[in-house]
Amino acid sequence: MRIVIDASVALKWVVPEPESDAASALRSDELIAPSLWLVETGNALWRHAQQGAMTVEQAYERFSELANAPVTSLPIEPYIGQALRIANELAHPIYDCLYLAVALHYDTHVVTADRRFVAAATPPALAGRVKLLGAA
Repeated sequence: MRIVIDASVALKWVVPEPESDAASALRSDELIAPSLWLVETGNALWRHAQQGAMTVEQAYERFSELANAPVTSLPIEPYIGQALRIANELAHPIYDCLYLAVALHYDTHVVTADRRFVAAATPPALAGRVKLLGAA
């Protein structure tokens, strides 16, 4: 099955967190994401290193693992316009809505660990398009 994953899911592959097992289980699916996922996971790893939760070298190693993960990264440009429309409709940040725009284009859903994103995607036209990791 083809699904869109966001950075909150991918990060759990390299940083032990609650639901890391559920995130790892998704790796057997066909995973796609806007290339933004690499920027967001890189930022999260940088933050972990800055806070002392890991060394800078560990952050590099974990990012390398993510860069080689089984995710097809898609260019963001074709989806930005729709993501902006969705962001305005949901009053939710466009970077999350970019994942949703990709999911709508491919007629699938997003899996995320971001409860706020799931809660925002409530209009009937989006029902079932954003699923919480572990409940997906």
